[in-house]
Amino acid sequence: MRGSLEVADIFRAAGPTYRATHAGHLSLHQLKVMSAIELCRTAALGGHVEACEDCGHRRITYNSCRNRHCPKCQGAAARTWLAEREADLLPLGYFHVVFTVPTEVADIALHNKAAIYDLVFQAASETMLTIAADPQHLGARIGITAVLHTWGSALTHHPHVHMIVPGGGIALDGDRWISSRPAFLLPVRVLGKLFRRLFLTRLIALHDAGRLAFFGSLAPLAERRVFLRHLSPVRSKPWAVYAKPPFAGPEAVLAYLSRYTHRVAISNRRLIAADATGVTFKYKDYRIEGPGRYKAMTLATHEFIRRFLMHVLPTGFHRIRHYGLFANSSRAENIMRARELLASAAPASEDTPCTQPDKCPCCGGRMITIEIFERGSQPHYRASTPAGTIRIDTS
Repeated sequence: MRGSLEVADIFRAAGPTYRATHAGHLSLHQLKVMSAIELCRTAALGGHVEACEDCGHRRITYNSCRNRHCPKCQGAAARTWLAEREADLLPLGYFHVVFTVPTEVADIALHNKAAIYDLVFQAASETMLTIAADPQHLGARIGITAVLHTWGSALTHHPHVHMIVPGGGIALDGDRWISSRPAFLLPVRVLGKLFRRLFLTRLIALHDAGRLAFFGSLAPLAERRVFLRHLSPVRSKPWAVYAKPPFAGPEAVLAYLSRYTHRVAISNRRLIAADATGVTFKYKDYRIEGPGRYKAMTLATHEFIRRFLMHVLPTGFHRIRHYGLFANSSRAENIMRARELLASAAPASEDTPCTQPDKCPCCGGRMITIEIFERGSQPHYRASTPAGTIRIDTS
C-alpha cells in the first residue's frame, strides 16, 4: 500500500461534497483541475504493464494527468524544461530578485487573475530592464527568466515574481560585456519605486478601461473614486523588492530553478494528515529565523481545498517568461553574442540519453513494456505481489 498522503487523496475523499456545496461558484477550469488530480495515475487514464527481463517481476504504471497544477506531474516537466535551459546558461554569477505586490493589490488580483498577474510580469520586467539600461547603474541589456508564484507557505494568496538574472549584460552599443559588482546587481529601493509607479499607473488604466471586475466586499471598488481611495495607502509605502546574493555558479542556478519553475501551491511531501479534524500540513513562518520557523497547520478540509483552488491559473496563462537577452524571439543570437563577449564556448552536449530504462525493484534487471491499456480499461497482465510493490486503489 502507498503510505504517503497526497492532494489527490483529499480531493477523492472530499471533492464530491465540496463540488456540491460550492456548485455555481467554481470555474470550469477549477473543476477540470480537481478531476485531473483525482484521476492522475489511476486506471481511468490508462497505462502500461512492465516486466523484468531477468526475473519476470511485473508492475502496472498508470498514466499521469500532466496538469500543471498536479503535485505528481511536475517533476518530469521540470526536468525537460531544465534540459532546454541548461544550454542557455552563461559562465558567471546569477542573482535572484523577487517582486511582490502589497495586500491591497493582491485582493484585487484574486478576482482578476489574468489581467493583474500579467501586469505584475510587465511592470517587474520593465523595471529591471529600464534600471539596468540606465548608465548611472549598469548601462547594459540584461536577460531575465521570471516565474510567477501566487501562494504563501500557508496557501494564502501572495502573488510575487521570482527572477533569475545574470550578473551583467551586453553594453547598449553591443560591443562589450558589462559585469555587475560581485554582490550587487541593482539598487532595490530604485527598483521598488519604479515598479510601484509602473504598476499603479497601468492598474488605474485597466480600471478606467473597464477591464477589472469586483465582487463581494470589493464590489464598491467599481467606482473610480473608491478605487483610488483603496490604492491611496500603497502609493507612499515602499513596495517589496528583494535581491538575494548571487548563486555560486550555473549549477546552483539549475538546482534553484528545478525547485521553483514547476512548483505547485503545495507538494505532497508537506502533507501530514487528513482526518475528521481537517488537513494538517507543514508550512514555514518567514517571520521567524532558525528551525522554529517550520510549523504545522490544520485547516478544515473544505478550506484546504478552497485555498488550493485559489492558485489555479487562468487557461493558457504563461507562468514562466523570458525577457531582454532571453526573450524567445532572439534568445539564441543574444546568448551567442554574450558568449563571444565573455570569450566562452557553449556547454558541451551530452551523448547519453536523458532517460534511462527503469530497473527492476527485485533484481535490478531491465524493465520493458509488455502491454499498453487504454483509459478506463484494466490490463490483462497483473502486477506481481512481492513486498515493496506499489499498488494503486482505483475503486
